[in-house]
Amino acid sequence: MASDSPESLMTLCTGYCLRNLEGTLCYLLDNETLRLHPDVFLPSEICDKLVNEYVELVNADSIFEPHESFFTLFSDPRSTRLARIHLREDVVQDQDLEAIRKQDLVELSLINCEKLTAKSLQTLLSFSHTLVSLSLFGCSNLFYEEENPGGCEDDCLVNPTRQVLVKDFTFEGFRRLRFLNLGRMTEGVNVETLLRPLASLTALDLSGIQLNDVAFLTQWKDSLVSLVLYNMDLSEEHIQVISQLRKLRHLDISRDRLSSYYKFKLTRRVLSLFVDNLVNLSSLDISGHTMLENCTISNIEEKVGQTSIEPSKSSIAPFRDLKRPLQFLGLFETSLCRLTHIPAYKVSGDKNEEQVLNAIEAYTEHRPEITSRAINLLFDIARIERCSQLLRALQLVITALKCHKYDKNIQVTGSAALFYLTNSEYRMEQSVKLRRQVIQVVLNGMESYQEVTVQRNCCLTLCNFSIPEELEFQYRRVNELLLNILNPTRQDESIQRIAVHLCNALVCQVDNDHKEAVGKMGFVMTMLKLIQKKLVDKTCDQVMEFSWSALWNITDETPDNCEMFLNYSGMKLFLECLKEFPEKQELHRNMLGLLGNVAEVKELRPQLMTSQFISVFSNLLESKADGIEVSYNACGVLSHIMFDGPEAWGICEPRREEVVDRMWAAIQSWDINSRRNINYRSFEPILRLLPQGISPVSQHWATWALYNLVSVYPDKYCPLLIKEGGMPLLKEVIKMASARQETKEMARKVIEHCSNFKEENMDTSR
Repeated sequence: MASDSPESLMTLCTGYCLRNLEGTLCYLLDNETLRLHPDVFLPSEICDKLVNEYVELVNADSIFEPHESFFTLFSDPRSTRLARIHLREDVVQDQDLEAIRKQDLVELSLINCEKLTAKSLQTLLSFSHTLVSLSLFGCSNLFYEEENPGGCEDDCLVNPTRQVLVKDFTFEGFRRLRFLNLGRMTEGVNVETLLRPLASLTALDLSGIQLNDVAFLTQWKDSLVSLVLYNMDLSEEHIQVISQLRKLRHLDISRDRLSSYYKFKLTRRVLSLFVDNLVNLSSLDISGHTMLENCTISNIEEKVGQTSIEPSKSSIAPFRDLKRPLQFLGLFETSLCRLTHIPAYKVSGDKNEEQVLNAIEAYTEHRPEITSRAINLLFDIARIERCSQLLRALQLVITALKCHKYDKNIQVTGSAALFYLTNSEYRMEQSVKLRRQVIQVVLNGMESYQEVTVQRNCCLTLCNFSIPEELEFQYRRVNELLLNILNPTRQDESIQRIAVHLCNALVCQVDNDHKEAVGKMGFVMTMLKLIQKKLVDKTCDQVMEFSWSALWNITDETPDNCEMFLNYSGMKLFLECLKEFPEKQELHRNMLGLLGNVAEVKELRPQLMTSQFISVFSNLLESKADGIEVSYNACGVLSHIMFDGPEAWGICEPRREEVVDRMWAAIQSWDINSRRNINYRSFEPILRLLPQGISPVSQHWATWALYNLVSVYPDKYCPLLIKEGGMPLLKEVIKMASARQETKEMARKVIEHCSNFKEENMDTSR
């Protein structure tokens, strides 16, 4: 299960070695085959961990690159020893098992390894003398081999091979085998013949296998302590055989209530038979069964008082004869789980949070169909009530999502549950490690499953995190996934809105390296395509506004992204948006903020020097949209253009002097105490306009901007201005002959504000 404890040194070292095999344990032979360094010898404790962690990384970490020759590292038991390994899904193929055939494996778990064929049956024989525990759960092709069908040449071309069932394999020679899981085994294999050679089985799992005759199980009546017959259609004969297995401590005859019609119904007599004959029983699972008759104690007979697990007080009549409470009782999707007195320490069911969590814990690995329904119940608990076992709930859902990343139902219900389990109400109870595990499985879900509901749930869950801070450890990956969501021209509107919001948050308040990297992924182009689509639809909604806001953020002090904006016809879209949506104030603010970033790049300013653009910027100086923001940003764009001097003014209309006059008029109309809808990380682009005499209006705009910000937000902007060397530059402005008197006066006020702030916040403690 997902853990909230700090990683052990062993785990950290294992992870590092697996991600850096060539730099640690191995070298590359012929630039393609991994080989262990000749002086390396690794005991089974380390080798087992390497293999098991490798499987986990391949399944759960998309960034991790699997190695085709990984398993060959463990081919020689003189340098590497394997004992207990757990392989799952497509990570393992026939040649991988073949590579480790010389190892003396004690425990081998193969779960849903659908790429394994009958070739691996022969490899299993290599482990026969040492294997104690073997799981072949869900290895649906393991008993099939390819056979050339013969016949005519044409038929061979169409169907060169066909699958043939292997019927002659048995567990002959597996003398030490005690634990065996054949769950969901290929139909047609004779289970009795397969198992007959095993002398003393302790645990057997035949989940999902239909057997009319199970009398052969009695050959292990003196050794079998665990029997799982999940989803086997039972009969009276099955019950009689089971009741003879008197050593049983764990019995599971549960079923999936929704999978198919079962004739068998549980009765009071059957439960009594189990209680009377299976005296060692400590765990029983009868989930999903319909009770043919009433097994419950009537309310009159039932002892009132506090809930009890004592068998004598049991609300389930047959269980009153138990000698002790059961350790586990599976009652999921049965009416019995809602009774008052249940004689078991742990119960799976749907009555309350504890029962639901027990169900998720018990069924996750092998029963995703049940687990998804249990997680759905947890979703309701987290949504409607308060989840009291938050840490356990999160860990169980994370484990289920990692274990079944291609299962649609698990991904839908799990991602929905995570949204509620990670919201602000529960945040204080979650560690950094746990929240990172949530982010990892959410991104896995987005990557592996393109279904709309999963994508929406995952995006909503990411909104519960502090962005970009909590997502920075997966920064590139999350941006790639969001851009993939936004790329299709037709996309679910709600997902599009959330994804654009996330993209915007991710490029806000991050360093320029991050912005440049995201720009190269196609961020600018993607946003412009969304804007183009909204223009075609004549719609100015949140997607449109967030897209411009995201472009504003990603172009901040990032010249490459500014250039991309111009190269991809960004200015054309800017003009079209202005024309189509003349009253949309926030849209205008976002667009002008972005163009302010473009205007800060000297090399790009010539592209803004057209009559059309300059006229638009000049007209926007008089805009009252969003307070002073649109006018302020338009003046900022023009201030940078003016900074290049009269010789750069390559247009006849409007005249430079005319625009300068309009800029002065605009600045003088602004309220110096205006609260701002803007966030500066650096004053560098503003400060560069101070020590110059070529454009006094640009100098005045820059001084006004600083005065406004240090006046209204002194705690934030006084330290920033002092840190970035603004004070000496302002003193220079005061001395400059070319500077206007009002500019000098404003510069003095800025210096005064910052000096007072510095004195007030000086540390006088001793």
